[in-house]
Amino acid sequence: MPEAKKSDDIGMRRGRIIANLSQPRQLEVIAEGLPVLMKSASNLLAASKALVEHQRASTILEGHAMEEIAKILILLDIVRCPPKLRPSRIGSMMGWFYDHLARLLYIDAQHWKPVDVKQLQEYVDSGRQSHYLEGAVGEYIMPNWTTYSRESALYADIITLEEGEPIWNDPDITVPLFSDLKPIPWLVCQSLQSMGAFTKAGLEVVSSVWGQVDFVDSQHWSDTKRLTYEMLLALQESKLIADTADDIQVDHLYQYWQLPMYRIDFKRIDVPLTDLQIERDTILRPEMGY
Repeated sequence: MPEAKKSDDIGMRRGRIIANLSQPRQLEVIAEGLPVLMKSASNLLAASKALVEHQRASTILEGHAMEEIAKILILLDIVRCPPKLRPSRIGSMMGWFYDHLARLLYIDAQHWKPVDVKQLQEYVDSGRQSHYLEGAVGEYIMPNWTTYSRESALYADIITLEEGEPIWNDPDITVPLFSDLKPIPWLVCQSLQSMGAFTKAGLEVVSSVWGQVDFVDSQHWSDTKRLTYEMLLALQESKLIADTADDIQVDHLYQYWQLPMYRIDFKRIDVPLTDLQIERDTILRPEMGY
């Protein structure tokens, strides 16, 4: 008889099991999942556009769509990770797959233009702090904006600021997360799908090409452009690129597909409120004439 499974070994949220598979099998499972995730994201995005008169619902659906897209980008970064490094990184990365903050930062990162991996980490660091100073001169202590924006659209809830007074959050007071145009992260993933990168053979190409370079600190945009070119050339030679693919989609990959982030730290940084209070006092003293 097969070994009995524990209760938490069965059901949803079991993506970490990928880390236990052989690398060829990992690519197979990822290739099976990428079209499923893309379909889910596209359906949610289409539904959000159909609810333009219901701003909150539209915002929630588009935000959900982008978190599905973030899962695609995380899985593709697992594939872009050098095979020798992958066993040490895949566990953490599958943790990001289920972490709201990491997923939201992955989406934000597709809009950034860091010069290298080191600067990319600095950008991520600014978005993973538990609290930060806000206001004209940093007079307010605020919770992490990335997760607060998500939750304030989802939930009616009691919130407190520094004074401790309870305030109700009204989730109907929201602004759309994105414009009427298709979001850039979705366009990146659509382009990769059209180029054949969502197939097992396509992922083998992605792994082979991107695995040449370990994006650890000084690697930058010239590296990504070169590897993107090599990847597209190999996908074309393998006859994996769809007939419907076009030059605009190629441009999306060159312009927006972020540096590989498999070495980036996405863990939430707990910032002591006392540290922010001291920082705020240091800023405010000159403003108050002290």
